[in-house]
Amino acid sequence: MSISVVIRTKDEASRLRLTLTSLMRQSMAAEVIVVNDGSRDHTRAVIDEMAGAFPLIVKHHETAQGRAAASNAGARRASGHVLLFLDGDTLADPDFVRHHAALHAAQPDRVGRGETCNLRCTRFLLDPEELTPQPAEAARIAQLSADERERLRVTRSQILGDFAAIARRAELGVYPGFGPRRLQELEFDALRHHRECSVLWAAASGSNQSVTRDAFLSVDGFNESLDQNEHRELALRLCQAGLRMAPVDGARSYHLTHRAGWRDPLEDTAWEKIFYAMHPLATVKLLAVFWASLSARSRMADATRINSLIELESAARDGNGVDYDVVRAQLGLPALGTPSGWGGEV
Repeated sequence: MSISVVIRTKDEASRLRLTLTSLMRQSMAAEVIVVNDGSRDHTRAVIDEMAGAFPLIVKHHETAQGRAAASNAGARRASGHVLLFLDGDTLADPDFVRHHAALHAAQPDRVGRGETCNLRCTRFLLDPEELTPQPAEAARIAQLSADERERLRVTRSQILGDFAAIARRAELGVYPGFGPRRLQELEFDALRHHRECSVLWAAASGSNQSVTRDAFLSVDGFNESLDQNEHRELALRLCQAGLRMAPVDGARSYHLTHRAGWRDPLEDTAWEKIFYAMHPLATVKLLAVFWASLSARSRMADATRINSLIELESAARDGNGVDYDVVRAQLGLPALGTPSGWGGEV
């Protein structure tokens, strides 16, 4: 079972060096494809440097085309039976590739979702290996003691020689905090224990997700009009085509977190209208309500909260007696049309 790891990256050169290093020490070899999506930092130099250490297939975009387009470009260059997507600021556990390969060897009709963790210690750093701070965080880093600064460091030698020490510093969830951690717990509870749930596509991940290349191409890959939640939209189409979501236990990835550049899908909502126009389903309309229900900042009434993917499925079927258009308005979310799924397809 051959695997192609597709990495999308933009302006994260120092993190990309660490990501590629983590792919050098995999227990199962994989084809590695890097799509440089219009970077203006030293990403090209890092790719050239790492290409001297192990084989890379490289695609450079002179101008950024977005995550979905970059992912599709990488998939078109891939030759593996399975495509495994990874971000350029994310470390792969040493058995990352092997676990995904094992899933697809046994169940080729699955969309594999691995566990995402975060390394909070990198959030103020431009270069986690050299401890170079982000420009706005220089004063904060300068105030730390030498020991405190050293505890922030993530290096290539650690990745190659003692990855377990890095893993011990990680927290569950692609970002730090209760909300991301709780979301992942709920997603994996559904993936492991509620395999007949009709909305498991909502548990898709933007990184650490795999699918056979044939299945990916059969649905024309990522929709390039989306540049946020494009992974969930792809998973929805794959599930509609007959595939099923499945957990890939043991396949962990570690996000080298950053304080700037994160786009909150509850505030940056342009994705939602595009997604809903393509799929006018109740579940799509309620996704943001589900995520808001997990936020400590949300002042939702308990009766209006959606606290799991199972509750999301139920709410999409009959509304649970709640007017979710009112709830969405209270959350500041844009108005969407009446879904085709109330009382039926979710």
